[in-house]
Amino acid sequence: MLITSRSNPTVKKLIALQQKKYRALYGEYLAEGEKMVSECMAAGGEIVLLVFSESAQSRLKEKKGNAFSEAPMPAITLSDDLFAKVSGEKTPQGVLAAVRLPVRSIRPPRGSCLLLDGVSDPGNLGAIIRTANAAGYAEIYLLGCTDPYSPKAVRASMSGIFYTALYEGTAEEIFSALSGVPLVAADLGGENVFSFAPPEKFCLVIGNEGHGIGAQVKERAEYTVTVPMRRTQESLNAAVSAGIVMYALRRGDFEQ
Repeated sequence: MLITSRSNPTVKKLIALQQKKYRALYGEYLAEGEKMVSECMAAGGEIVLLVFSESAQSRLKEKKGNAFSEAPMPAITLSDDLFAKVSGEKTPQGVLAAVRLPVRSIRPPRGSCLLLDGVSDPGNLGAIIRTANAAGYAEIYLLGCTDPYSPKAVRASMSGIFYTALYEGTAEEIFSALSGVPLVAADLGGENVFSFAPPEKFCLVIGNEGHGIGAQVKERAEYTVTVPMRRTQESLNAAVSAGIVMYALRRGDFEQ
């Protein structure tokens, strides 16, 4: 059955999931794009509902072996115009999913991890999650950050959000979980990250885009590292800097 009305209750809910308060209310978030939704399925994400545009549904029917042909979860089809209203993309691919928000209790990390302190831009947050997954940081602690499940953050994570464990909590909860794990702060005035010898297990701290790492976190950091730059450049984008430091600290894992 093709849905064409914006007043449809399911459509209203999907539109509402663009907002954090409704994501919290329903316990769901949106993942959009054929590859993203396929990755979510492959990673074992709990998809509540698959949503297709009319044109995408027709295209996928002709595509042999597509990931959605025998998917066991419920699915609906929207008119192309209505899908565009639900979508957060400028040029929608015609595939999205409502995904169950994971429920995790904060626990100590099993390996080296990240602590993100006040990262406020969803694009930066998603990009950091993407790089963390690529570089092997499987656990990320979020202190006062923007919502990692906003459409922009999910999109920027490029599927990394399905393969990393995100822990949101208070400073007390996070510091308790990280007890005994050395904090390595990425900040100005630190040791050159390319000559720094990190502990075998550590937690890399990335701060806010404009204000850096907060005092309560900085005072707990055992080490501080920085990315060397020419004097003509004052700073780097938070996600770019985070990516450089993540790989520099684990360079031994990637050496041939």
